[in-house]
Amino acid sequence: MAEVLQVKIRDEAGSNAVKRVRRAGNVPAVLYGHREANVRLSVPSDQLHAAIRHGAKMVELQGDISDTALIREVQWDALGHSVLHIDLTRVSATEKVRVTIPVELRGEAPGVRQGGMIEHMVHEVEIECPAASLPERIDVNINALQVGDAIKLGDLRLPDGVVLLGDSDEMVVHCVAVTELPEVEEAAVAEAGEPEVIGRKVEEEEED
Repeated sequence: MAEVLQVKIRDEAGSNAVKRVRRAGNVPAVLYGHREANVRLSVPSDQLHAAIRHGAKMVELQGDISDTALIREVQWDALGHSVLHIDLTRVSATEKVRVTIPVELRGEAPGVRQGGMIEHMVHEVEIECPAASLPERIDVNINALQVGDAIKLGDLRLPDGVVLLGDSDEMVVHCVAVTELPEVEEAAVAEAGEPEVIGRKVEEEEED
């Protein structure tokens, strides 16, 4: 189910108008696509941040505009705390879309209890699917991962209608054995010898 955003049309453009939108607790946005005119919108900041926090890619627009859209681009402030602007693309429920979604690990690998370590290699994947079937993320079950085992992109279980775009042999996660670094032998340190003290050498030459 798509997150709902209550939007209003922005008639004014320019930096001052954008500042007024933000001061009112909203985020400026632009809706485009489907060969229709671009529309400037304002979106309640709390609704937008909640949608992003929930991992939503597709949103339902209500209010001055009734439409379904994808969150295409999000511009954050310098600290990454607040959204400054978003781009929205119109989509239909049956339209195929290409998006990048997160890959998250689920469970506990037996290999970790055996002294291994989990290395998560791929954190995002690109997929194609009907907009209505768009998942928030891909979950990877690692409950059977032993030391030396790996899960590749081609091993991922995808929802119906979702096609993975990428190299199926690319490693997503693996469990590797942890090896201790060898200690530096004292003999090797001794071979380096005592560092030369320049001042001492000069004093000895002067005494001669």
